[in-house]
Amino acid sequence: MMNKTMAKQMAQKDGFIAALDQSGGSTPKALKLYGVAEDAYSNDEEMFAVIHAMRARIIKSPAFTGEKVIGAILFERTMDGEIDGIPTADYLWDKRGIVPFLKVDQGLMAEENGVQLMKPMTGLDALLERAVAKNIFGTKMRSVVNAADKDGIEAIVAQQFEVGRQILGHGLMPILEPEVNIKIADKAEAETLLLAAIQRHLDSVPAGQQIMLKLSLPTVANLYKPLVDDPRVMRVVALSGGYSRDEANRLLSANDGVIASFSRALTEGLSDGQTDAEFDATLAAAIDSIFEASRKA
Repeated sequence: MMNKTMAKQMAQKDGFIAALDQSGGSTPKALKLYGVAEDAYSNDEEMFAVIHAMRARIIKSPAFTGEKVIGAILFERTMDGEIDGIPTADYLWDKRGIVPFLKVDQGLMAEENGVQLMKPMTGLDALLERAVAKNIFGTKMRSVVNAADKDGIEAIVAQQFEVGRQILGHGLMPILEPEVNIKIADKAEAETLLLAAIQRHLDSVPAGQQIMLKLSLPTVANLYKPLVDDPRVMRVVALSGGYSRDEANRLLSANDGVIASFSRALTEGLSDGQTDAEFDATLAAAIDSIFEASRKA
């Protein structure tokens, strides 16, 4: 059964979702940006311990509360970890007032028809059962569009909605993330095809239920407004996708009703070497700017 208080916050409250879900492949890059070189850890366990400490530092920072950050997406190891002896998801909700989500995809397949589908999700039902037991509200899963190929985009949307319905079956809120690569030449055309495919597949959402969507900031402002207004969509959120924070905020502000779900753009400027005061001030400024861009939307 979906937590009604969390659902109300996600559906109605001003704010944005923090994406703290870098996984194995993207963790070294995230740590390097944070000022931690690869020679600072010697294996995966040490690497994940360092990234967990970084995430815990963010979550415990005074500005990181449900006042402006309404949700946070966690990596599986972060969900399984603790902050001050409290399971991470419970710490987020009970101590910070932030709704916890879990990244559930296992990475991308090789490109075919201009898209990268998600790898088969072995053991997804078991992971979803663990997520429910750990008081996770919803999930997120990412696939990538690299070309305006109608068949490829149809395949990527069909896969997202199929797995989304499986997630709904566990009482969790799925965030579907068919990301459009911001660097492709035919981005605007790909986004038009993506919108049409999503609108078709919304008919497959079970009656009385909703999904969420995480989409690249569109070339044409307000392209996704029909999705924002669709009663089957709880919220449309945007990824920063490689834009700087300032550029992502500028583009987000032009899209009515869309809120941020930024990862790198949120942590931009944070460093392991900062004092707590410097770290907290940098994070607070980032949160304020992303909150304002989301609220204007």
